[in-house]
Amino acid sequence: MGHNGMKRKITKEVNIGGVTIGGENPVAIQSMCNTDTRDAVATAAQILELEKAGCDIIRVAVPDMDAAKAIKEIKKQIHIPLVADIHFDYRLALECIKNGIDKVRINPGNIGSRDRVKAVADAAKDRGIPIRIGVNGGSLEKDLLERYGGPAPQALVESAMRHIAILDDVNFSEIVVSIKVSNVPSMTEAYRMFADRSDIPLHIGVTEAGTERMGIIKSSIGIGTLLSEGIGDTVRVSLTADPVREVYAAKDILRTLNLRGGGIEFVSCPTCGRTQIDLIGIASEVERRLSGVDKNIKVAVMGCIVNGPGEARDADVGIAGGKGEGILFKKGEIICKLPEDKLVDALIDEVNDFKE
Repeated sequence: MGHNGMKRKITKEVNIGGVTIGGENPVAIQSMCNTDTRDAVATAAQILELEKAGCDIIRVAVPDMDAAKAIKEIKKQIHIPLVADIHFDYRLALECIKNGIDKVRINPGNIGSRDRVKAVADAAKDRGIPIRIGVNGGSLEKDLLERYGGPAPQALVESAMRHIAILDDVNFSEIVVSIKVSNVPSMTEAYRMFADRSDIPLHIGVTEAGTERMGIIKSSIGIGTLLSEGIGDTVRVSLTADPVREVYAAKDILRTLNLRGGGIEFVSCPTCGRTQIDLIGIASEVERRLSGVDKNIKVAVMGCIVNGPGEARDADVGIAGGKGEGILFKKGEIICKLPEDKLVDALIDEVNDFKE
């Protein structure tokens, strides 16, 4: 049970370089680097930034042998598990495994003969490395597209089952599955169908979700719907943006569903005709200045004294505006009145002094 009463589907546990997903483990946050993997210095620098933002598992593209060789250097400089994203060429998977990768994302159906699949599976098994099967609406097998008239949920699930059967045939079972399409209703339906048929842990996300605005909306609905039904063991929010934004968005989705504590819960009112201070500016500034603070507290920024302290009664600290001035309050109790230009500083000071 999540502590908000939602029932998690209990999947098989899979260990990815020390981070275990599935079972009763917390939902892990993933992202993917957009640096050139061959540039180990730049890639490791980005990963360190993502670690700081709260990323649990990070993936890099491995398009060629130079990228596969760079894995060794990258691994030395980072602290979170590293996943190799590989398409078609099984030799890249073998090289990454040799260089200490923690998980391989590869589709066994597109790397060729059973011998090649077996070579990758055996190498992964020797090192205790799981394989993620990544089914994608854009690269489904032709016969499935024809039979189902496009990337329908049934076609996606059947493709996943095919890939699993290939690994099963070479006696490999440390598997994670993702089934990504950019259409949210299809995506949620496919994951539900798969979750009914299997206890393999699921990596969930909406592919090609778009730029930050639309991408966060699509991802929140797709990922949020599944998580609220108890489906999903690790998440990636795909955005055409800095990967750090993906991590923040994933954290916010998990916090909203009470699947992750920690960090500041920020509430602010939508403003109305009663608002007489620059609440939008103030709220944005407060959010920006609190972005790096990792205290588990609730902070409120309210537009007027009518509802402010009352509506935000359960906030640990907050401010509410009047005309050119406002009040600072703590747990619903008014502490003091301040001019508008002093409100933000006073609130930030309260947050910094707050003892959890």
